[in-house]
Amino acid sequence: MAKKPAEMAKAIRTPLTVDDGIDFPMIELFFFAYRDFTSDPDQLLATYGFGRAHHRVVHFVNRIPGLTVAELLDVLKITKQSLARVLKQLIDTGYIVQIQGLRDRRQRELYPTAKGRDLALALAAPQSRRIANALTRLDTQDRETVETFLKSMVDPDLRAQIEQLPDAAGNVQDKAVAEPEATR
Repeated sequence: MAKKPAEMAKAIRTPLTVDDGIDFPMIELFFFAYRDFTSDPDQLLATYGFGRAHHRVVHFVNRIPGLTVAELLDVLKITKQSLARVLKQLIDTGYIVQIQGLRDRRQRELYPTAKGRDLALALAAPQSRRIANALTRLDTQDRETVETFLKSMVDPDLRAQIEQLPDAAGNVQDKAVAEPEATR
């Protein structure tokens, strides 16, 4: 009887290391930081039957009220089809409203509702606390280095999207980023 290809494969018992030319420790720090950065919002989202796609939509619609569907697709780099389901849920449950564009009636502008604003703040609060706790170990120069590093991770052609946000990273060092009263 012939062996199946999987049975013939030999197990590799040595781990990948930096000797393989990859910065695995940095990659793993990103994995673990992202895991913990998203864990609190994930728990809250699950109570609504929502996921990370909902979080991203709620976040950007709250940061840029009036964002068009086309602009949101460009920011999230997802397909219309994948956005359609998430957006429909958020509209149907009253977190976002869609309004015909004032400048171009073919466009659909997205705005948060009070319920959507509350959800965005509730999702951002634990992430803000986590970032604030990590930044307490750093001085102002270190924060600027972190911001520069994170911006550098973004594709150069897409970095302009960061600058379009209110209080874009790099412009808030002198401001105290306060948590909303309800989350303290």
